[in-house]
Amino acid sequence: MPEALKTKSAEDDAVDTAPAATPGQDKPRSLWSDAWRDLRRNPVFVMSAALIVLLVAIAAAPGLFTSVDPKYADLANHYLGKPQFTHFFQADWFGYDGQGRSIYSRVIYGARASIIVGICTTLGVAILGSLFGMFAGYYGGWLDSLLSRVTDVFFGIPLLLGSIVVLNAFTHRTVWSVVLALVFLGWTQIARVMRGSVITVKQQDFVQAARALGAGTWRILLRHILPNAIAPVIVVSTISLGGYIATEATLSFLGIGLPDSAVSWGNDISSGQTVIRTAPHVLFYPSAVLSLTVLAFIMLGDAVRDALDPKLR
Repeated sequence: MPEALKTKSAEDDAVDTAPAATPGQDKPRSLWSDAWRDLRRNPVFVMSAALIVLLVAIAAAPGLFTSVDPKYADLANHYLGKPQFTHFFQADWFGYDGQGRSIYSRVIYGARASIIVGICTTLGVAILGSLFGMFAGYYGGWLDSLLSRVTDVFFGIPLLLGSIVVLNAFTHRTVWSVVLALVFLGWTQIARVMRGSVITVKQQDFVQAARALGAGTWRILLRHILPNAIAPVIVVSTISLGGYIATEATLSFLGIGLPDSAVSWGNDISSGQTVIRTAPHVLFYPSAVLSLTVLAFIMLGDAVRDALDPKLR
């Protein structure tokens, strides 16, 4: 048999005996699917996400976790540290403060203000910072210089100090005034991260191909650049969320954030720090829940960062 025919026959046998390709076996996976697969296997993400879901449920429906009015005061329970029980949802698990109010109920209802401030501030900061960074990074030139100088001006203002100045301009402070002050001063880090990410993405071949095919500016920004540049923003926003919750508590502790009549962890910590020796439970429980909440969001951000960081793959 000629050598050419032998080679052809061997190739045919190899093709016949090769295993059939499984449909979808070589399906390419995106960054987001790989990240979600890694997150599901990360115990840090699972624990922090479960705790955050519980906190969000408490903030959304505090009546499911206690039936005690957080503003109801009974001076007979003045700084009573021993909990009292009637049934599960009416139990005063953490004792009482100086006005005889249930600390457990105030901790439950105080989660609403902190969670709203944290989530709404993060969304506002992410949107505003992403817009500034995306336009500066994509257009470049004088627009980049202008937006970068504006970012530098706001970046030089300390978040806590600037928030105190802004909130002093409000005669009646609410949760939304605190959110507005934090968004007004806190978008700069997201803008810098987004700008650098957009500059990197716009140089990729698929963006150049879309531009060569006649795609408009908005289509390129929304369909090609934004989905590929948003990952660092998500990481920074998730980590910063816990910091915004802590900042709101700090402002309330200083008497600049929410009014004293509002149920807030910061207000309870402020009132408890004066009796730390005689009634430490008044300070301990809201401080512990605040620390646990901030830690949960920081752990969630670290897990998301590890999943989305291509250098760790």
